[in-house]
Amino acid sequence: MNSDVLVVGSANADLVVAVDRRPAGGETVLGGDTVLSPGGKGANTAVAAGRLGADVALLGAVGDDPYGRLLLDSLRAAGVDTGLVRTSDRPTGIAYITVTPDGENSILVSPGANSSLEPADVDAVFDGVEVMVVSLEVPLPTVEHAVARAAEKGVQVLLNLSPAAKLSPETLAKLDVLLVNEHEAAWLTGPGADFRKLLDLGPRTAVVTLGAAGAVVVEAGSVTRVESPKVEAVDTTGAGDAFAGALAASLADGADLVSAAKRAVRVAALSVTRHGAQPSYPTAADLGE
Repeated sequence: MNSDVLVVGSANADLVVAVDRRPAGGETVLGGDTVLSPGGKGANTAVAAGRLGADVALLGAVGDDPYGRLLLDSLRAAGVDTGLVRTSDRPTGIAYITVTPDGENSILVSPGANSSLEPADVDAVFDGVEVMVVSLEVPLPTVEHAVARAAEKGVQVLLNLSPAAKLSPETLAKLDVLLVNEHEAAWLTGPGADFRKLLDLGPRTAVVTLGAAGAVVVEAGSVTRVESPKVEAVDTTGAGDAFAGALAASLADGADLVSAAKRAVRVAALSVTRHGAQPSYPTAADLGE
């Protein structure tokens, strides 16, 4: 494996249903037709980076089923190296997603094959890697082991703390970039806390995504606000993963963190104007680059 960007994470089939409103407990709500789309935080991140031209590989697992084949086809079409995606005896992970008319989503994930990714799977995969991105739809011991191994190899480590989970202080201290949304930031530091407190947890820098309001880059001694272009959102599914993939691609290209965040905000903004996760991700040409 000799890719600039290594993504360690999940691959899921997204089953998306448009609804007027989300059902309450015990309630049945009729929705639109189900749309099948390739997704998963890891696969999404890899595809977002690949569509921007990054040399990227995914380390993950899928089942030996039609959903797994759909995911592999989507990854390869985006230029992602799938040599490290192994086939598990468990079914491919599935995300059940409802999307309301304002573009907001609610997601239930059945991890399936993603749960079979083990710490030993990441031991010999860092040759040539500049940036590793890891998210939390795979087992936590695998995440923490991947961070430790990448740090040992001098690889820049970007961790997308989604879905939110408690990481050891040792793992947080090895992060070059902690990527969170504003809800995850509040979960870590408390509601209304100064984003600079994220660095007190150990990472060298942090990036907080704020949806339509853009992002905040937190570095030692500075906090930089990055504004987002104004767009009309139709589906926010996978926007955070688009941001993560674009951020990693730019960092691997040598960009500084603020510049990388500015590009990532543009990528995420464009993605929400289109339906689905991976199918919504722009190319460099779409950005006018």
